Amino acid sequence: MIPLLHDFSDSSVLVFGGGPVGARKARRFGHEAEVVIVAPEFADADFGNATLERASPDPTEVSEWLDRIEPALVVAATDDAAVNAAVERAAEDRGVLVNRADHSGERSPGAVVLPAIARDDPVVVGISTQGGAPAVSGVLREEIEREIDGAGALAGFVGDLRERFADQGVDGPHRRDALRAIARSDRIRALVADGQTDQARAVAEELLGEVRNETES
Repeated sequence: MIPLLHDFSDSSVLVFGGGPVGARKARRFGHEAEVVIVAPEFADADFGNATLERASPDPTEVSEWLDRIEPALVVAATDDAAVNAAVERAAEDRGVLVNRADHSGERSPGAVVLPAIARDDPVVVGISTQGGAPAVSGVLREEIEREIDGAGALAGFVGDLRERFADQGVDGPHRRDALRAIARSDRIRALVADGQTDQARAVAEELLGEVRNETES
């Protein structure tokens, strides 16, 4: 499987299953998508801002829900294997992405695995064992969260510099090498973390000058 990032803004996600797994999936997608959860009953859990539809569709009725909601992705998270299988088939028939929570290992084409996520916006890191060992993904996420603390601010700073250097007419190779040196600089990271962006920009300009000098010498 190949990891991808997908923007679910202005899209719908349909979740079958009102248990803790369904709630977790709903919270995951609720930051971007309109989430609808279909279940005969709902656990005492946080479903975020999802719309809860109390219904108990049998396998023959699953397709009607996909036609009604027109989701970009469907999650099968019920405790009924027949319903989950019907959800998977209906999604495949319509070319819709599907995540089946009761499956691990081999999956059908079009199926997706939701990774554990370490996030410091705009930096997002997904960790997956392709469904085989979620506990390992969770442990790695905790480690990576510590490693990327502050990376979001650094990414925003470097992104602004990228545009600034382009406006200054810095050519592609110099711009690329300078931005890599800036991203590696512990001094710049510390200044950005401390909110001292003016000082960080001054150091960045120095690094750009060093990169140019190295190339010309």
